[in-house]
Amino acid sequence: MNSPAEPAFLRAAYAIEDHAAAVAGLHAALDAAFDACTTPADPSQCPAFARGMRGALAVALAEPAIILAGQREGSSERYRRHVIAADPAGRYTVAALVWQPGQASPIHAHHTWCGFTVLEGTLTETLYSWEATRGGANAVRDHLRAPGTVSFVGSGCRSGSGHGGIHRLSNDSHAKAVSLHVYGVDAERIATHVNDVLPLATPAPCAVREVNGDARAHDVSPRIARA
Repeated sequence: MNSPAEPAFLRAAYAIEDHAAAVAGLHAALDAAFDACTTPADPSQCPAFARGMRGALAVALAEPAIILAGQREGSSERYRRHVIAADPAGRYTVAALVWQPGQASPIHAHHTWCGFTVLEGTLTETLYSWEATRGGANAVRDHLRAPGTVSFVGSGCRSGSGHGGIHRLSNDSHAKAVSLHVYGVDAERIATHVNDVLPLATPAPCAVREVNGDARAHDVSPRIARA
């Protein structure tokens, strides 16, 4: 006679089995991206690797089992990261990030390459330029990142070249959001060797203009464009 708990147990077992198969498929796609790379010292400089990375994230999007139920759990304090998979050779780590409404990353560039896709909900990605004279990052534009969005960037820097991109991800909606990220570091360094956290640029000085003989100050800082 079947135990009342048996169906739930079997469902959990099937979920784990499906998850393992989905992760194996993602590993295979990521390994293929590395195999296609002609610049192993910095894969992000290889167009074939970038295409392969986007293809691997598309594979993840097609597999609902890529994240288990427990890996969709968030935190009330800040966005929560769940490690999904790690390359045995230490070339990459895959993590799910769970964003409750109002949660956001710091403004950051990247010490390493990374790719991400949105699995559930909608995130806002704010892009920044580096303003050396003002000692920080200046917001340029916002993009809404809906489910199916795929992005890949190289490692970042503060030279103002924009290589790797400076950005901030936030959940400005009223519902939970879940994204999947692939970072070019081993799992042990994911907390310290991914984000290069940057300060916000100091406010731009006010300029004084004369209107009908009346000198008035006005803010000359740029406005954020909405995409």
